[in-house]
Amino acid sequence: MLSAVSAFGQELPKREFRGAWLHIVGNQQMKTMSQEQIRQWFVTSLDQLQAQGCNAVIFQVRPQADAFYVSELEPWTRFLTGEQGVAPDPLWDPLQFMVEQCHARGMELHAWLNPYRVTSNDKEQLCPEHLYFRKPEIFKRYGKQLYFDPGEPESVAHTVKVIADIVTRYDVDAIHFDDYFYPYPEKFEEFHDDASFVKYGVPQGFEYWQKGDWRRHNVETLIHAVNDTIKAIKPWVRFGISPFGIHRNKKDTPDGSGSETNGLSNYEELFADVPAWADKGYIDYVVPQLYWRIGHPLADYDVLIHWWNDRTRKGQLYIGQSIGTFNEPDLDNPAVTQTARKFQLVRELPNVSGNVWWPGWTLTEHKPFSDTLRVNYQRTPALIPAYTDLDAVAPEPVVSLKASHKGLSWKPVETDDVFQQPHFYVVYRFDADAPVDLSQSRNIVKITRDTHYKPAEKRNGRHQFVVTVVDKCWNESEPSIIVKW
Repeated sequence: MLSAVSAFGQELPKREFRGAWLHIVGNQQMKTMSQEQIRQWFVTSLDQLQAQGCNAVIFQVRPQADAFYVSELEPWTRFLTGEQGVAPDPLWDPLQFMVEQCHARGMELHAWLNPYRVTSNDKEQLCPEHLYFRKPEIFKRYGKQLYFDPGEPESVAHTVKVIADIVTRYDVDAIHFDDYFYPYPEKFEEFHDDASFVKYGVPQGFEYWQKGDWRRHNVETLIHAVNDTIKAIKPWVRFGISPFGIHRNKKDTPDGSGSETNGLSNYEELFADVPAWADKGYIDYVVPQLYWRIGHPLADYDVLIHWWNDRTRKGQLYIGQSIGTFNEPDLDNPAVTQTARKFQLVRELPNVSGNVWWPGWTLTEHKPFSDTLRVNYQRTPALIPAYTDLDAVAPEPVVSLKASHKGLSWKPVETDDVFQQPHFYVVYRFDADAPVDLSQSRNIVKITRDTHYKPAEKRNGRHQFVVTVVDKCWNESEPSIIVKW
């Protein structure tokens, strides 16, 4: 089926977040692969994502209180070598590799962690060095899984320590949590945290009938502490949350502020008040997982994207997109898909600034939707929206832009202000007689960390080039001088 309205010929946004979630939880192939095979898989995947216009990778590095990187705080993840606690041999650091590879392509790396999940089923074995065996009292079994107890202060402290370690040692652009806070409810089973409620909640002034408020308080305590920790170490590193797509159903809100939906509530059942965290400045972006089709009877994508757009007052709002739903038939014209309408909503609603694709690995395969992004909806590069709440000062433009037979080269202005140091350079190209217009995405030919660029072919001065600087919060400098090449 075809898209309802083609984006061909339309000017694409110059600024748009285009992320892809790359998960490792459940992966069974890496344990059979050599280091070189894994690295080549990652390189090929990033090349594909870059070709499809993505500018950020949300890379899972801590799926189950473990580490997909070198860590002294938690064991190596089972999803790398097949056994938790067993290091790769020869030793290497997948997170460091991915940070370097993303930045080399003008893309960001957001480190994705699950704060409280420890196991996914009752068959998984924890290695002897796992924190569980030293501090069993801060963990709870629920259903077939093991979780940290969010009511235990040591659960918060340990999670914050892990994040501080990552932010200190790695040049990540953001820390990212998804929707696992208190566990998804199991039928006919309660999450048994009465002991921690009596120990901590009662002294804090909560009555038993306020247990839900206490649980939300516990999660907010973690979020606040994580953000404070990140900003104390590297104040330009962002903190993002990707919650379940329904915050609250309208029927559950006395003031009618919820959405016209009838599904699981992030607020009531997962005990996460994500909009409040954004309002308080504890998080920098929100990615609600709107994994439904337009017209879904219980959770209509159209209803929910409007709800989040209207409710988001601070920080950036991106939409978590399930790739499979884009092939659903359009409600007005079933002969075409919902792709065009979904992109229209994202790009026309004033508070929505991009997408994150799930599952991101799908985009690394040669499939029709990947081609749709590459040749149509993400066919030109895009800058990430600026995080002006963190920093609104544009960096200094580059100096000494020169053209030679080797191509273009330039120098940045030296500065000790980390906020103003170059994060990437943006190279624009124009026809020789065209006006220099930096507002059009079609004029961007490269986003790079290099201080040089060689055009694909020499056109005898028929093109004009300018270069700008973007800083770590994506503020863009004034353009350089114009050179011809």
